[in-house]
Amino acid sequence: MQKHTFQHDKLTFSYLDSGGDGPILIALHAHWMEGETFAPLATALAPQWRVVALDQRGHGNSDHAATYTRDDYLSDLTTFLAHLKVKKPVVLLGNSLGGINAYHFAARYPDLVRALIIEDIGVEISVDVNFSLNWGGTFKTREDLVECVGSRLYPCLQDSFRQVDGGWRLAFNPQEIATSVSLTNGNHWKEWLATDCPALLIRGQDSRLTTEAHLEEMALRRPNTVLRVLEGGHVVHADNPIGFTAAVRAFLQELKA
Repeated sequence: MQKHTFQHDKLTFSYLDSGGDGPILIALHAHWMEGETFAPLATALAPQWRVVALDQRGHGNSDHAATYTRDDYLSDLTTFLAHLKVKKPVVLLGNSLGGINAYHFAARYPDLVRALIIEDIGVEISVDVNFSLNWGGTFKTREDLVECVGSRLYPCLQDSFRQVDGGWRLAFNPQEIATSVSLTNGNHWKEWLATDCPALLIRGQDSRLTTEAHLEEMALRRPNTVLRVLEGGHVVHADNPIGFTAAVRAFLQELKA
C-alpha cells in the first residue's frame, strides 16, 4: 500500500491506498490504531478491491486535532471521499471507532455508501479508557513502553509505536483518545437503523466490548444485515486474519453478484 496525504480542517491526514481499478473499500480503524492494521486485508483482496485505509484524526501519521466529535470524523470522511474523487458509492469497513463512524456516515450520506462491514462494535456503548492515560509521554526504551501498555493490548498497538528523540512513544495522545472515546458513548440505534444497504456485522467471540445478544439484536432489527461470529477478540481482523478475510470476501462477492 502506498502512503498519501490530504488537507482538511487545517490538519494533514495520512492514508494508505492499495491502488488498482477495483471498487473502493474504505477501512476505518479502532481507537489507538491506524490504517496500517488493514494492510494484510488489502493484500488479500487485491486486485478485485481497492482498499484505502485512513489514519483518522489524532491517529497514526495524521495530525492531532483540537476536537473529536462525530461531526469532526464525518467531515473528515466527506473530504476524504472528495479527495479520492469517488464516483460510485463505496463499501465502508470499520472496527470499533471506525464502525461507529461508518454507520453514522451511512446514515447521513446514504447515497455515498454501497454497503457496511461493522467489526465488533454495538450501538449502545459505554466505555472507559482512563486506564490508558499513563501511556502518555516518552519512554526510554521500546521495552518500557511495551511493559506500560501490557502484553494483552500490545499486539493491537504495536503499529502505533514511534521512535523519537529520547526514546519511544505512541503516535496518539492518550488524553485525546479518552476524550474521543467518551464522545462515542451513548445510544446509536437511530443511526444504525437509518439505512438498509447490505451490512455485515462481525463479532469476535472473545470480545470484551460486545455481546452476541446485542449484535444479534442489531442484525434482526436492521434489514439486509447478517451477523458472523468468528474466533478472536475485539480486533478480529488481527486476531483471526484468515477467518476475517474469508467472511469479508464472501460478503463482497455477494455484492458483486
